[in-house]
Amino acid sequence: MQEPLPNKTVWTAMTGGHAQHNPPCAFMKKNDERRHFTRMPFNLSLRLRESQSNLTFPAISTDIHAGGIQIETDAPISANMEIEIWPEDYGLNGHYAHGKICWVKPPVNGNKKNRCGVSFKRLLDWPIPLPVLTERYSTYKGETAPPKFILDSIVDGIFTVDRNKRITSFNKAAELLTGWSEKDALGKTCSEVFKSNCCDSNCLLAESVRTQRAVENRTVFITHANGRRIGTTISATPLFDDDNNVVGGVQVFRSVQSLLDRAVILDNISDGVFTVDTEWRLTSFNRAAEQITGRPSAEVIGKPCHEIFQASICGKSCAIAASINSGKPDKSRCIHIKNVDNIKIPVSICAAPMYDSVGNLIGGVETFRDLRPSTALQTHQYKQRRIGDIITKSPAMNKVFDRLPAIAEKDDNVLIVGESGTGKELISRAIHKMSHRKDGPLVVVKCGDLSDPVLQEQLFGPSIQQKGGAVPKGGDLFNSAKGGLLFLDQIGKPPLPIQVKLMQLMERDPAETNVRIIATSATGSEDKSFYRLRVAKVEMPPLRNRADDIQLLIEHFLEEINREKKRDVWGVSEEALGILTAYDFPGNIRELQNIVEYASILCVSGMIQGQHLPPALIVDQ
Repeated sequence: MQEPLPNKTVWTAMTGGHAQHNPPCAFMKKNDERRHFTRMPFNLSLRLRESQSNLTFPAISTDIHAGGIQIETDAPISANMEIEIWPEDYGLNGHYAHGKICWVKPPVNGNKKNRCGVSFKRLLDWPIPLPVLTERYSTYKGETAPPKFILDSIVDGIFTVDRNKRITSFNKAAELLTGWSEKDALGKTCSEVFKSNCCDSNCLLAESVRTQRAVENRTVFITHANGRRIGTTISATPLFDDDNNVVGGVQVFRSVQSLLDRAVILDNISDGVFTVDTEWRLTSFNRAAEQITGRPSAEVIGKPCHEIFQASICGKSCAIAASINSGKPDKSRCIHIKNVDNIKIPVSICAAPMYDSVGNLIGGVETFRDLRPSTALQTHQYKQRRIGDIITKSPAMNKVFDRLPAIAEKDDNVLIVGESGTGKELISRAIHKMSHRKDGPLVVVKCGDLSDPVLQEQLFGPSIQQKGGAVPKGGDLFNSAKGGLLFLDQIGKPPLPIQVKLMQLMERDPAETNVRIIATSATGSEDKSFYRLRVAKVEMPPLRNRADDIQLLIEHFLEEINREKKRDVWGVSEEALGILTAYDFPGNIRELQNIVEYASILCVSGMIQGQHLPPALIVDQ
């Protein structure tokens, strides 16, 4: 059931006596304690429906207790029918009660409605507004308070006073909250007992009696019997006799901490939280759950959880069912659910069974965390940037990004230096796409293969004589890049004579050749000669200097793997991320990509854990 609203009181009719006018049914026999509830005459406008049907029908309650209800309705009902029933009044249409019809009596004396008894499947906790309760039970044979069985059925603290503000009743919840016993409180003035900051001139009961209206949801402090101050929310309403004269008042109060525990905390948790009853129907749905799924609480309450989440584990692998079967929480599973737009969302979940105060299973609770890299609930610490196929949020890489537009705009040749696997080729392709040559060709030459004489001739062509010696003219590969870009990868790898020719090729003016050259090189001592070239230089930071990017890159690689290889791996655990963050990555981004591909094979679905990483990484830790 949904948590009680702050200005409403909840009753569960759990005092002595036997349920009357209600023949026993199988469900009641299994729950003998439900026979010991006192029935309470109460008229509520209700709606009911058969559990397997979408059709609803009006009904009126004639009396009620925590374990069952008697109603009149013109719905087509029969004994043993499973139904859902909820109040139409007071904003309680989301408070479903699930039960079984135990008996049916046909209409009599001209009444067109069937009368039936319903046994609830778990104790009822509908929150009924205080004015409604007191309006219908303002006097009982001259008494200035409802009968004790009604007061003790309310789980909030409640007391009544006479015209002189002397306490005439004091329920069990009031005893628990204040530390005062009913015996000690009766006959005393309410100010003697509560010593509240609103006593005397600001007395809410006095205001309620004076205006003859209910005063609801005020926050005050009262004093516990041991002297401790307690923050509470209170509501007060006058009591009338049969001649409509005010004969006293009634006040309900609830600990502020209780309110926080029931509502505020849940809605301030960044993880989604929902609960279900024993029929797998949703009974609560916090604000984060609404944000992740795109579904408002009012829309989902009362519906089966599998209809809302359409999770990859619904059915035989249900986490809540597993936790109920084991009696223990089911922790840290990684699955996907579907949002209101039918889009898969990766989440990690924890589930646990829920029991009432006497140990009966009443349903389950589950939390779920959004694992997507870019959501309102999980924003990255730094702003994410992307150029071409390169993504980053690290300060070191952002400096490179800041320079790229200016480098791409000009037509100078470019030298990109950095360790193996840092993304030098991706940067060169990004420069090509950002430049005015983006519609021209991009010809790639792997310089490590230039020991092949045929490849040398295709690149350099015949030499031309210039002052200072012969200079390569440029072969078929060079000419095919006209109007575009010639990409010389690993320019420092070939033997020294070939490196000299490559340097001569790069020193040619792009304005004359109509070919712009971008070369990449490692940062070792053998490449120092290339720093003398008249080119724009870009230095790529190693991954060990880009720790902020590790999780971002993992998520990026997993998106590609899931899409291309039809896998279902959606994140990395804190344990595995800690291992990877501490690693030095001599192979940089390329090595990280290989590690993620390896882990995704072992993980198959869910979240990458420490045991899915290559053994060498774990040993190194």
